[in-house]
Amino acid sequence: MKVKTILVSQPEPKSDQLSPFSILSEKQKVKVDFRSFIHVEGLTVRDVRNQKIDLSRYSAIILTSRNAVDHFFRIAEEMRYKVPNELKYFCQSEAVAYYLQKYVVYRKRKIYVGKRSFPELCEVIKKHKTEKFLLPSSDKLKDTIPEALNEMGLEWKRADLYRTVTSDLSDLENVFYDVLVFFSPSGIQSLFKNFPEFKQNNTRIAVYGNSTVKAATEAGLKVDISAPSPENPSMTMAIEKYIKEVNKK
Repeated sequence: MKVKTILVSQPEPKSDQLSPFSILSEKQKVKVDFRSFIHVEGLTVRDVRNQKIDLSRYSAIILTSRNAVDHFFRIAEEMRYKVPNELKYFCQSEAVAYYLQKYVVYRKRKIYVGKRSFPELCEVIKKHKTEKFLLPSSDKLKDTIPEALNEMGLEWKRADLYRTVTSDLSDLENVFYDVLVFFSPSGIQSLFKNFPEFKQNNTRIAVYGNSTVKAATEAGLKVDISAPSPENPSMTMAIEKYIKEVNKK
């Protein structure tokens, strides 16, 4: 069956520039919609204090996402904690580091940046092993992150500041797409929490990452499109290749 409609289980990109999915839509003449299957909710100050978190004890913050940035500064404000100028920030990517400008004067702070992945950030952290690190995170944190920090023998503590919550998708009950695109196991979980009787039928499932593939197959879904791979490093490349194959038949 030809692909004419695609639903991406993420918020629509806010950038004024054309996103990869917008380019895909124009090139292949398919309709692409966005809908977040999950969203983030901040934990309360009481929740954080119950974790015995004292922000003043830490000399460095490890930031793996924009959500971590937002919720660290939110909690600091709600706790009436003045973030010191000498605090060190270790950011997983340039995108996260630049996002810090929303809260601090970038050139006046000690900001250290990894290339993209957490192991790459660890190479930077290793040069500052005497710091006391705080890791703001969600309730769903990859096991590899605390394992890597423990292996380095750091003094660090995890602070759950926000949680991933299933979005209400009831308005999509009678709406059908040719392709559903997932980027995390949480998206798969949201699909079945909203629609326990979901039947795949002719819907194609596209997934990104091994953990998402695993979640999809364990849920009984047939994965038709997956990324990354050597020939298709991005999700849009994998989908475009699939569309070219099925739409020409």
